[in-house]
Amino acid sequence: MTAPSHRTPSPRGLRPHPSPARHPSPARPGGARLFTLLALVAGLALAGCASAGTSTPAADGAPGTDAPSLPDAEVESGLLLDPSHPELNRTAPDTFKVLFETSAGDFVVEVYGDWAPLGAERFYNLVGAGYYDGVRFFRVIPGFMAQFGISHDPEITRAWRDARLEDDPVRATNERGTITFATAGPDTRTVQLFINLVDNSRLDASGFSPFGRVTGGMDSVDRIYGGYGEGAPRGDGPPQDRARAEGEEYLAEFFPRLDRIERARVIRP
Repeated sequence: MTAPSHRTPSPRGLRPHPSPARHPSPARPGGARLFTLLALVAGLALAGCASAGTSTPAADGAPGTDAPSLPDAEVESGLLLDPSHPELNRTAPDTFKVLFETSAGDFVVEVYGDWAPLGAERFYNLVGAGYYDGVRFFRVIPGFMAQFGISHDPEITRAWRDARLEDDPVRATNERGTITFATAGPDTRTVQLFINLVDNSRLDASGFSPFGRVTGGMDSVDRIYGGYGEGAPRGDGPPQDRARAEGEEYLAEFFPRLDRIERARVIRP
C-alpha cells in the first residue's frame, strides 16, 4: 500500500512556534555520504527497544473535542508501570488523530490501523495513558528523522523495556511526515518512535512499518531542534543509556535545547 501524500495544509487551531526554524533544510543524501547514511540507519535500528544500546489524515479543520482518555488518577497511580494492564491494551479505532502540543509548536498525526495494526494500537494506548507527555525529542538528525519515546521517568522506562511487539508487515512507505516505531531488530518495538523529515523509503526494506502521518503542522516538526545531531559518541546528542537511566533530570541539565512534548492526546476528527 502506498502512503497518501503528505502535502496537506496545516489545520487551523494549531499553535505555530514564534521563532524561525533552528536547523537547516533537510538535504537528500548523495553517493559521497553513503557511509554516513548507513551509520544513521543502523543507529535507528538499534534505538527501538529500551533494552538496546545507542540508537536509529487530512486535518483540514481545527482539532475537535478530546476523545475519551484514561482518568488522571489512574495514570498517577502507576498505570504506566504495568504494560500488561487492560487499560493499556485496549482496541484502537480503525483511524484516529493525535494532537501533539510541543515546545516547537503543535502538529497532528493521523493513524491508519490497516497500515500497521499492532503499532497503531500500541500508540493509541500509550497516548491515552499520557506516556508521551513530557518526553523529549532526544535524537533529531536534520535531513533524516526526529526520534522520541524515552520516558521522563526512568522507572517507567524500565517498565517498558521488555514490552515488545511483533513486527507489522510494511504496507506504507517511510515518506516525509510518516511516523514509525524504531526497533532493535525483528519483533523489538516498544515505545520509541520517529517522524521522517524527508523521504526515507529506503527504510521500508529494513522492516520499519509506518502507522500514520503528520497531516497538519509539519512546519512545527521541521522546527524541532536538531543542533545536537546524532547521539554520543558519533555526535553531540545524549547517549541513550544515560537518558534512559536518568530521564528528564539529565536531559534538562545537559541538553536543555531539546524540544519536548508538552501533551499528546487523541482527538476526534
